[in-house]
Amino acid sequence: MRIITGNLFILILISLFSFLFLKTSQEWNNVQSIQEFLDENISVSNVQLSENSTMYDKDGKVIVDIYGEMNRIYLPYDHIPSYAVDAILAAEDQTFFQHQGFDMKGITRAFLINVQNQSLDQGGSTVTQQLARNLFLTHEKSFERKLTELLYAYQLEKQYTKEKILELYLNGIYFQNGVYGIEAASRFYFNKPSKELTLAETAFLCAIPNNPQRFNPLTNKEETHIRKNWILEKMYETNKISKDTYEEALGETITLSLGKKMDGYPDYATYVFHELELLIGEVDGYNQKIARAATPEAKDELLALRKNRVETLLQQGITIETALDTHIQNNAKGVIGDLLGNSDLEAATAIIDHRNHEIVAITGGKNYRKFDFHRGYQAYRQPGSSIKPLLVFAPYIEKMNVTEKSPVDASPFRKNNYQPQNFGGAVYGNVTMEQAFKHSYNTAAVRMLDIISPEHGFAYLDAFEFSRLNPEDMILPAALGGLTHGVSVLEMTQAFTTFGTDGVYHSPRAIRYVKDKHGHILYTWNKAGKEVWSQETNHEMKKMLRRVVTEGTGRQAHFNATYLGGKTGTTNNYHDLWFIGATEHYTGGIWLGYDQPKPIANRNRSLHLQIWRSIMTQTP
Repeated sequence: MRIITGNLFILILISLFSFLFLKTSQEWNNVQSIQEFLDENISVSNVQLSENSTMYDKDGKVIVDIYGEMNRIYLPYDHIPSYAVDAILAAEDQTFFQHQGFDMKGITRAFLINVQNQSLDQGGSTVTQQLARNLFLTHEKSFERKLTELLYAYQLEKQYTKEKILELYLNGIYFQNGVYGIEAASRFYFNKPSKELTLAETAFLCAIPNNPQRFNPLTNKEETHIRKNWILEKMYETNKISKDTYEEALGETITLSLGKKMDGYPDYATYVFHELELLIGEVDGYNQKIARAATPEAKDELLALRKNRVETLLQQGITIETALDTHIQNNAKGVIGDLLGNSDLEAATAIIDHRNHEIVAITGGKNYRKFDFHRGYQAYRQPGSSIKPLLVFAPYIEKMNVTEKSPVDASPFRKNNYQPQNFGGAVYGNVTMEQAFKHSYNTAAVRMLDIISPEHGFAYLDAFEFSRLNPEDMILPAALGGLTHGVSVLEMTQAFTTFGTDGVYHSPRAIRYVKDKHGHILYTWNKAGKEVWSQETNHEMKKMLRRVVTEGTGRQAHFNATYLGGKTGTTNNYHDLWFIGATEHYTGGIWLGYDQPKPIANRNRSLHLQIWRSIMTQTP
């Protein structure tokens, strides 16, 4: 009895609502005041559905589909197949273009069915009411929710065109299995865009939203077919399709072909997500505020705001265009995996196109999984002698106005109880700078840094992106890579690109553009260059870097190329092995070691050079 009374009550209220809002022209001032009340209390403006975002490689191919629990690919009304519109309206709301938000005949019919069945199962909801429920309300079956739904539906009809309402509806409805909207459903269940669907396939998909769990094609395909056939019948009855078309669609075999979420290149994609935060933080001003934060709590709050900004953008259907070269990335991963095999040794590499200042490949570890600890940019290790070109030799040439043939003192050095040793305890005297460089004499490097002062040497590093250097590092042991926290292989590789660009640093990046769904550029990096040292200094450095691989410590990295140069680095007790080098067009860095530092066995102490050579010989 309570259900019957309730149904009668709601029918009376709906009738009264319809009368007040849609039928009468009397007491206009009264009605207008109600409209003002609704506008103030029930806002339906700026409706925005979450959308998938996409990451692309340098050739414009999709490498990652970005979405969480809601897989949605938004289509404007003009791109929605007409069959989808006709199928939904035939099944859900045949008078959609005539009513103004709700259908009194449908509500009355639902009322009679509910009374007969002693339930609230039948709602008589129009497409507009369903949209209102999906956007603003819950699916609770109650009289209060139903009335609120009507008010929202009325407001939607006042605010939007019929086409816009259909657009929101067909992009918003749920197709089970985390899929929302007709386009995502088409790609998920049939692995093709909705514009390529047949009539039968379209009706099959449009069967799902009525009861997504019941009509789930993956578990109840026969139920889906039954409703599909019913929808086709309704389309025929409403003259949306001919009899021949109807019968042909009924006879068509429906074959599911499930599409897969693109989620490739985990090493590179993980770094891109990190860089995306930096880019948005840079353009929107978060990074500067984070750097100036007075307390750790203030910093954490700003970091959270930056992250939220990124998440908001990713739900708006942005595209992220990157510089990923899939050939180079795959080759780097393959070489590291093949040469390291099942050992506990780890390696990370970064490859940069220094002509275009772009990171084309980066690896996070031997068997890297997305969002795990990334050794390419998150592992900070002592760089050993690989820091010498940046901190010592280039600054020394620049300040002292010397050349590679100029003499330097490589004899034993001692100052304030600090006494560096050369490899094997060897003792040298006066040598050319070239000789000290290609054989990596430690005593020469420390003495040179002492002459120009550590502060002067570190001033050159300010141009680069070494994030964990600090004032305590400005001491003589830094000439040999003795730093408090260390550097990442990406930071080292980025810095070494300066030798490929005539002494000008351009801050290489992975992201080219971040664009909105209309193709408008939202974010891009400013790649203005900054001269670090002169072209003359750079010329001298490139000659010495070349001799490292032809005559010095990096000979096993050598192969025939127009230009080839680099610098090795080894830390105490062989805990870390480095090589940062370049060809005419690319700069590549490699780090080899154990996650928990320990000595690398003698048989593996040239592996980093072999890895680098194997990667770079396949880099065009």
